[in-house]
Amino acid sequence: MGVINSGFGNQRRSTDARLPPGQTLAHDWPVLSIEPTPAIDESQWSFTITTEDKVAHRWNWHELQKVGVENIVTDIHCVTHWTKLDMAWRGVSLDLLFDDVETSCDYVMVHSSGGYTTNLPLEDLLDGQAWIATEAEGEPLTPEHGGPARLLVPHLYFWKSAKWVLGMEMLPSDEPGFWEQNGYHLRGDPWREERYS
Repeated sequence: MGVINSGFGNQRRSTDARLPPGQTLAHDWPVLSIEPTPAIDESQWSFTITTEDKVAHRWNWHELQKVGVENIVTDIHCVTHWTKLDMAWRGVSLDLLFDDVETSCDYVMVHSSGGYTTNLPLEDLLDGQAWIATEAEGEPLTPEHGGPARLLVPHLYFWKSAKWVLGMEMLPSDEPGFWEQNGYHLRGDPWREERYS
């Protein structure tokens, strides 16, 4: 089913106030995947936001870089109980991508290579809370970690930060994605331990 690397052995409990309930501090970055790792060439990759009126806003790799890449340092929290603190990223804020998107919808369905989906309220993606990430820890994202680009929504459990992200579809109501259909919480706030429905 999933792929788990050997990184789980290098963890310890911490009293750091940034560690949500039930989480363990990790110093490496475990790899968890439900599907085989795809090989996606940057020259073939694009990201699309599709409105409820079927208007498609699309950026290829070079267009995305021109929108404005920024540095991000943030903590990430996996539903499998590990947390990595002060992780360095580079990516494009979704605030910039949604600048010209006209929608009355409050929810999105995120689509990734291989058919993976996850749902999110639009309010969790805006106001400096989410990015299309292209680098981590000073290096381009590896395929195992979602490269060439993944969603980064660090204030929610990491299954919401979809690997190999290809697009978002605007929705009028909250519809469950892959893991949410299989018992995971619709939102996934680590501070409330919203692991399962």
